[in-house]
Amino acid sequence: MSTAALVAHQARYDLKTSLRDPRARGFTLALPLLLLLLFGYIFRHETFSYAHGVTIPGDTYYLPRMIVLGLASATLSNLVVVLVAKRETGALKRRRATPVRPAVLIGGDVITSEASALTMAVVLTVVGWFAFKVHLTGAGAGAAAATVVIGTAALCGVAYAVATFIKTIDAAGPLVMLVMFTLNAISGIYVPESLFPAWLRDVAQVLPIRPLAVAMQAAFDPRTNHGRPFAWPDLAIVAAWGLAGALYAMRRFSWTPSGN
Repeated sequence: MSTAALVAHQARYDLKTSLRDPRARGFTLALPLLLLLLFGYIFRHETFSYAHGVTIPGDTYYLPRMIVLGLASATLSNLVVVLVAKRETGALKRRRATPVRPAVLIGGDVITSEASALTMAVVLTVVGWFAFKVHLTGAGAGAAAATVVIGTAALCGVAYAVATFIKTIDAAGPLVMLVMFTLNAISGIYVPESLFPAWLRDVAQVLPIRPLAVAMQAAFDPRTNHGRPFAWPDLAIVAAWGLAGALYAMRRFSWTPSGN
């Protein structure tokens, strides 16, 4: 059987496994959905200043950012916790002992994360369309899909790297929540970034979440990116993080429990 066929088989297995825990899947979707409805309603009559002298409505600001929040939760947050749990319980060691190649197992994780992220993006976009009349053009939809795919793959690479720093299952959840809340907060996910000082925006721009949010914003409102729905420079920053994380994980990721 070819590697591609093995990856597809592994992905089907991982997807079925993830669907057996609907509460976890539902919570991952529920948070960005509830925040979208809350922020979209509160700020529906507000306008926020953006780069290049552009002002955008509050609901148009928050919809792409809630998609990024859901994307990061479905990939980086969940995958780190799952990887640490599987490693420390010996599940990764047992799977690694089989003839299945590591690339197949990793490919299954990435495809599962991509499916979750794309589903979440579609649901939030539909809700934003009907609840707040935030529409996507054809080019914008393509840019949004590309942003989700690139961002998800990149954050999976970062997740494998981050998992090498966490040694216990008990520490995984709280540490990931703290890191993700901080990243989201300084990246303008919860609070309009126009309220932040320039130095903080500059710091956030070299981290993966803000460039991802900027790229997603361009897909929904190209005026924020000089009229272009594809924000390639920002996506390049996100992809660079994914590549760096993957290269680091190739050297440091362990398939055995930390105590072994």
